[in-house]
Amino acid sequence: MKLNLDALKDNHDWERAGFKLPKYNIEQIREDTKKSPNWIHFGAGNIFRAFMANVQQRILNEGKSDKGIVVVGGDSIETIYQSHDNLTVLITLKVDGSIEKTVIASIAESLELDVQNETNWRRLKEIFVNPSLQMVSFTITEKGYKLKDSKGEYLSVVVEDFENGPQSPISYIGQVTSLVYERYLYGKQSIALVSMDNMSHNGTKLYESVNTYVEKWVEKGLVKEGFKNYIDDPRFVSFPWSMIDKITPRPDSSVRNMLKDSGFKDVEDLITSKKSHVAPFVNAEESEYLIIEDVFPNDRPNLEEGGVIFTDRETVEKVERMKVCTCLNPLHTTLAIFGCLLGYDLISKEMEDPELKTLVEKIGYEEGFPVVVNPGIIDPKEFIDEVLQVRFPNPFMPDTPQRIATDTSQKLGIRFGETIRAYQAREDLNVTDLKLIPLVLAGWCRYLMGINDNGDKMELSPDPLLKEVVPHVANINLGDKGPFHDQLKPILSNANIFGVNLYDVDLGQKVEDYFEELVLGKGVIRKTLKKYVY
Repeated sequence: MKLNLDALKDNHDWERAGFKLPKYNIEQIREDTKKSPNWIHFGAGNIFRAFMANVQQRILNEGKSDKGIVVVGGDSIETIYQSHDNLTVLITLKVDGSIEKTVIASIAESLELDVQNETNWRRLKEIFVNPSLQMVSFTITEKGYKLKDSKGEYLSVVVEDFENGPQSPISYIGQVTSLVYERYLYGKQSIALVSMDNMSHNGTKLYESVNTYVEKWVEKGLVKEGFKNYIDDPRFVSFPWSMIDKITPRPDSSVRNMLKDSGFKDVEDLITSKKSHVAPFVNAEESEYLIIEDVFPNDRPNLEEGGVIFTDRETVEKVERMKVCTCLNPLHTTLAIFGCLLGYDLISKEMEDPELKTLVEKIGYEEGFPVVVNPGIIDPKEFIDEVLQVRFPNPFMPDTPQRIATDTSQKLGIRFGETIRAYQAREDLNVTDLKLIPLVLAGWCRYLMGINDNGDKMELSPDPLLKEVVPHVANINLGDKGPFHDQLKPILSNANIFGVNLYDVDLGQKVEDYFEELVLGKGVIRKTLKKYVY
């Protein structure tokens, strides 16, 4: 069985192999979508295929929509999407060890975001000026919204776009803003721009990024002045907040073997033009949450029929803070950092480690939980119980600490800085009482040395700030005695990393002290964990 429309016509083989197939007319859905698209999504990665595309698949299967999704991405578009007729396979890994195989066909069209690709760029403009378009959504990761480097200076591609205007932008958000300008020129049609990325106040961050381009272009006379009023008026353009939660690890070899055994042929990684490895299938856990602020000036797709919750901004913020700042993401990052240092290659195996299990339980239940507000629509205690007792320990989820450790510098401010600031804001809490969160931050500094607890070299996961932060600890060796204030201060005082200057909140010295213990020699990471988690 090959993943393409022709092979899908012989549905008997697929069904005998246990695949769930689309229950709608794929060609008709694609034709209707091309004529009047209502949802375009930027970010063609695993979370999109495993979550958004599957939500729309469920809605289509029930006959509650006649539209698919237009997806926009990078060089994986041709490699993964178009080479497989925009089909994908979702493997849902359940806690009981069973799996669910689903062929997803809700992706009606795929386009590469590249202004130099005249055909795709022209098609994107056609979509953005179409009155039927209701929602533009994003899963481009936290770093996708950043316009400045760690020194607070605009990236060179951003500066170039500021000068050149919307005609030929090269940066990601610059191209998005240019497309929104097309919609403005075509009668000021309304639209919702919805960030679905894992970060605090994601809608506001998207607005701030887009608005920066708009202000620069207006200032330089490169766009009409009314464009600024357009994006500032929620009757025309809205930037809803959202909270998303679903773990989608990299494709696993055991899943590949299972697919091969079932007769599915397209299981091997494909290499994109930028040398990225991508697969025609995606594996994911069963649990999923998507809560969106219900502010859509041009109406919206009926995603509630697929399990998405629409509510007000205050509730979204409470759910988002519960998950991103306390009940899941900080615990994931904790396991990522110490899992790498202790030589683990599975998150589930870490949850069998007494020290690591206790560490994340205490960070979640004791240090984080005091600043959690119950959002009402999801119970925080039930949520964190599910995370720590069901989701993280799931032995059938091939998720690795190395994957979670990717871009850690971009995550610390949200996943731990928010809790630190919340402690500062509360009269009944003292930020200096935090014991284990500072230990995690010290663990990250120790991780940057690229040496595990056995004293062996380890590869650091990709991170845009490695070239900046690693040199500060590069000359520190195991067994060295502190203090290491001069080496650590440039890192710990960087509010762009932690959300706060750790010295300003009286945590800098505590992190330094922990770090001194973590570099005393081989095996001291384990020894330090035992000392502080019990």
